[in-house]
Amino acid sequence: MPTAEAVTAWFTEHAGALLSGALNIVIIIVLAAVARVLLGRLVTAMVKRIADSRERLGGGNGAAAERQRARAETIGSVLRSIASFTVFGVALFMVLGELGINLGPLLASAGVLGLAIGFGAQGLVRDFVSGMAMMLEDQYGVGDTVDVGEAVGTIEEVGLRITKVRDINGGLWYVRNGEILRVCNMSQGWANAVVDVPVSAEASPAAAEAAALRAAEGFAADPEVAGALLEDPTVVGVQDIANGAMTLRVTVRTRPGEQWGVGRALRARIKSEMDADGIAMARPLPVP
Repeated sequence: MPTAEAVTAWFTEHAGALLSGALNIVIIIVLAAVARVLLGRLVTAMVKRIADSRERLGGGNGAAAERQRARAETIGSVLRSIASFTVFGVALFMVLGELGINLGPLLASAGVLGLAIGFGAQGLVRDFVSGMAMMLEDQYGVGDTVDVGEAVGTIEEVGLRITKVRDINGGLWYVRNGEILRVCNMSQGWANAVVDVPVSAEASPAAAEAAALRAAEGFAADPEVAGALLEDPTVVGVQDIANGAMTLRVTVRTRPGEQWGVGRALRARIKSEMDADGIAMARPLPVP
């Protein structure tokens, strides 16, 4: 058992090395903390700049601005976590080196463990990477109506691993981001309401188009729906003739997400106008 004199002598002999090592450890910790703060501020400034530019392009108010802020906070939180893990991980290995611990076996074990985890969690990593890409590219956000394959509906929550989609029947779909290969977003920029009206093939095309045009003009002047329209409706003309029916197509550009309600209202207006002009709707042909 070492005596007090031996311990004192050992400390006296190694005092310089101990002081130097302790000082190095303190410097490493301080530099790591400073680097983490600087990286955090850099990430915050970068994400805020991206969000502000997106807000200016999109109008910068209302639900769109709130969506940009929420997306920016999520991306910033993830990037700051990655920065913290990287900086403090490097600092930990440097401190262990100052303590005289052989890092070779430790790094080898960490490499083998990381390789095993990587093989087992490829799907999870792909989900996270895809989620980050979707957020950075603003492919969709909460409230958007999307088609992501089998799931078609309204986005209720966007995460780094899972996107939640509520379909028209009320079902909630949990879609892994790594499994989303293509996205049809029906709530960005503008949308088209396409109204196909099947009238009797015996009706006059000119009369049917004239009735549809009057209905479209009156519809565009209606203050209840005018705010949802970006352009006046267009009577495209006869789209198809088959099975005793002549299909007349009318289109109108609307604000995103308004196309379905506008289409229903326009369809009803055209039907009323054609009824007033005595233009019959198409009926199924009798079965021989």
